[in-house]
Amino acid sequence: MNRGTALAVNYGLSTMGGAMRGTSVLARNARAPQKEPVPFQQLLPLKLKNSVSGKGDRTSNVACLQEMAVMFACLKQSEFDQALCSKEIAGFQSCFNTSQEQKKAKKELDRSDGLVLGADARFMGHKKINQLLRKFPQ
Repeated sequence: MNRGTALAVNYGLSTMGGAMRGTSVLARNARAPQKEPVPFQQLLPLKLKNSVSGKGDRTSNVACLQEMAVMFACLKQSEFDQALCSKEIAGFQSCFNTSQEQKKAKKELDRSDGLVLGADARFMGHKKINQLLRKFPQ
């Protein structure tokens, strides 16, 4: 008996079809509903905490990565002569300026006391959420 057939015999595989013997036994109740309902066990109280952490806001938002890559590729080709890559440098600077303006606008929105309504409510910062949870504790 060679090694392949020994493994097939040990693991219950038939050498003809390769199917397992126990498959029909295991899959007999595969799609049947569970016989007994699982009781709900409350491990923690079902209420929100009165604060949220700001860890989710620490994502690395890299702005203008594409423009930076194009600019560095041009500078490498021209052996770092900035005069030959003025168009790419200007594109990167304009992208950087717009991203800084967007960051300032978001910071002002976070500092304002008004509620954030509409589509922007999904992107509410942790400080604003904590402020609301202090007004309406659980």
